[in-house]
Amino acid sequence: MLQTDFSFKDKSILEAIIDNAFEWVVVVDTEGKVRFMNKNYCEFLEIDTKKVIGMHVTDVIENTRMHIVAQTGKAEIADLQYIKGNYMIANRIPIFHENEVVAALGTVIFRDTEQWKKMNSHVKSLFSELEFYRKEWSANNGAKYSLNDLVGVSDSIKELKNQVKKISSGDISVLIRGESGTGKELLAHSIHQLSERSTAPFVKVNCAAIPDNLLESELFGYVEGAFTGAKKGGKVGKFILANEGTLFLDEIGDMPLRMQAKLLRVLQEKEIEPIGANKTEKVNVRVIAATNRPLEKMVQEKLFREDLFYRINGFQLHIPALRERKDDITPLVEHFLEKVTRRTGKRIQCIDEEVNKILFRHNWPGNIRELENVIEAAVHLAYDETIDKTSLPEYLHENDSLKIGSKSLQELVEETEISAIKEALAQNAGNKLAAAKTLGIGKSSFYEKLKKYDLF
Repeated sequence: MLQTDFSFKDKSILEAIIDNAFEWVVVVDTEGKVRFMNKNYCEFLEIDTKKVIGMHVTDVIENTRMHIVAQTGKAEIADLQYIKGNYMIANRIPIFHENEVVAALGTVIFRDTEQWKKMNSHVKSLFSELEFYRKEWSANNGAKYSLNDLVGVSDSIKELKNQVKKISSGDISVLIRGESGTGKELLAHSIHQLSERSTAPFVKVNCAAIPDNLLESELFGYVEGAFTGAKKGGKVGKFILANEGTLFLDEIGDMPLRMQAKLLRVLQEKEIEPIGANKTEKVNVRVIAATNRPLEKMVQEKLFREDLFYRINGFQLHIPALRERKDDITPLVEHFLEKVTRRTGKRIQCIDEEVNKILFRHNWPGNIRELENVIEAAVHLAYDETIDKTSLPEYLHENDSLKIGSKSLQELVEETEISAIKEALAQNAGNKLAAAKTLGIGKSSFYEKLKKYDLF
């Protein structure tokens, strides 16, 4: 009798603890039927504590997954669940007996919606603060682009992205090749962002934009009093600023030979000596270089050091010209349209089909940079919600079908002949003699060309 009284009291105490010390609690069996639900949960759901027992959990709690956990035996922790107009945090834990699931225990925290609102506001405040510091870090860090900014659907761009992913994690030096405007700097940013140095600085130097006599101080810095006009306190060089991070040397093919020798020493010894200093400083920098110049030819002509070339050419990436990957024109146009319209607030609904033909016909000597400038100009020049031919810069209106620079003279001549023969045949309803007369050539010459180009 004493034992019975004790068990009853023990059960009452346990129920009191669950009802008052925990948040909302529910227990379901493997069939998903409710076996226990504490008082607070029942009150919130406005259901009788006695009637709820035996009901299927989906008829009691909206958006519940308790019955699924009871079947799969897989716990779900800190899952957001929408209940009666509020998002709650739910934990669902399977209960095992002799290695078999016999039930599932569910708990929901933030039963007080006001408490949830306060926590939600606090979390939003923390995220806002985190975003502020993230932007500030990004501004100081220097890397603005990621691999997602490399827009394209062509096989060459897909392969390029795969190569970047493979080599980014290491410390190997990278040489990026490509014509002006193809996106070499964007690729350098992407490599840094994917590397283990991504939390360290990304520093860029345009070797072609800095006068020869200033490039050394720009890269290595100087101490106070190093030369006439030196700033008080000296200057920190780019190598020190990029320490533990990445240094991007753009247009390295334009670096003077004297500086090439100094750069090679830094890359070999991993130490720099600021101008006017009497001691060296250790640096740990990954170098990414880029150029649109033929370095191999420059090496042969003694315009670029061979040993430096092999030092920076640890892994080479080539960005194809836009004329070599015209499949990417459409996604690039869509990308730039979204970018420009978002910034300007101007609404553009579509692009005229004639404009698309012009864009695909153009040779794009300025590559991606030229295309972006064209789209930006077209958005500003468009009179309504459609970009038509009149919105394009004047130079694109001219016949660009020859695509000078993309193919050899022989290929261009052959393409022109094929096009002319097809047009002559079409004008003369397939009559070969009449087509030859239209083109002003003899019958035998015309048939030779038909055979040559397989146009019979």
